[in-house]
Amino acid sequence: MSVTITDVVLRDGLQDEPVVVPVADRLAIAEALTDAGLRHLEVASFVNPRRVPQMSGAEELLANLPKVPVRYSVLALNARGVERAVAAGAQEVVLVTSASQGHSKANAGKDVDAALSDVADAVAAHPEVEFVAGISTAFVCPFDGEIDASVTLRIARRFAGMGIRRIGLADTLGTAEPGQVLNTLRVVREALPGNEFGLHLHNAHGRALDTVDAAIDEGITRFDSAAGGYGGCPFAPGAHGNIATGELVAHLHARGIPTGIDERALAHAVAVLEEALARATPLT
Repeated sequence: MSVTITDVVLRDGLQDEPVVVPVADRLAIAEALTDAGLRHLEVASFVNPRRVPQMSGAEELLANLPKVPVRYSVLALNARGVERAVAAGAQEVVLVTSASQGHSKANAGKDVDAALSDVADAVAAHPEVEFVAGISTAFVCPFDGEIDASVTLRIARRFAGMGIRRIGLADTLGTAEPGQVLNTLRVVREALPGNEFGLHLHNAHGRALDTVDAAIDEGITRFDSAAGGYGGCPFAPGAHGNIATGELVAHLHARGIPTGIDERALAHAVAVLEEALARATPLT
């Protein structure tokens, strides 16, 4: 079997740092990651730069990414974000909606149904764009507590109804137990057999790799991670960093699962990232 890894450090990693990394440095990070063999990168978020200044310059970034055979995706929370992303030339847009009402209001400024309705027309208006869905707080919410699998399934059904076939489930806090993750995966996969599901794991308790192993045994082959283990959500109190790409790659290699990623080159990419963070402009 093979596993697809999407590195999200340029989006999820940088959005939670107390600095703004210049576009030129973000491009250097992207180049180092692609040199290491990563073929899927989530590079930007088309959100209000006043709320998330770390994501400013998304259009410039997307226009100047390395011209290599890499799938670049960007994130959008609403129709305005979709329109900006499409105008900037995005070919893959990740639509993120929370499973929980509390996080949806904090993150998107509206309840779950309103957030879903907001993006539905934008999806229909752009058949040329590949849309992917992400469900935040799919297992645990900092405001609402544990999320029942039926709630996450309801959101997944709405995305599937828009014609979206690839859906990622996010452990936004990083505190979900592997058993809970597996239970939700089984519920949504059984109900939506035509969809492909992946996991976006944060790593509060150091058990994310246990969840990866359990998910692989269930047939899941798509995982998000972030170089250096950076990341978090500015609107989810207590959110921890992502599972580190280096740890994930090393773990998969130890299991005999190929990734196409060079571990030494990946370590160099982390060094490029850390140097960029060290000289970045602090938020005021």
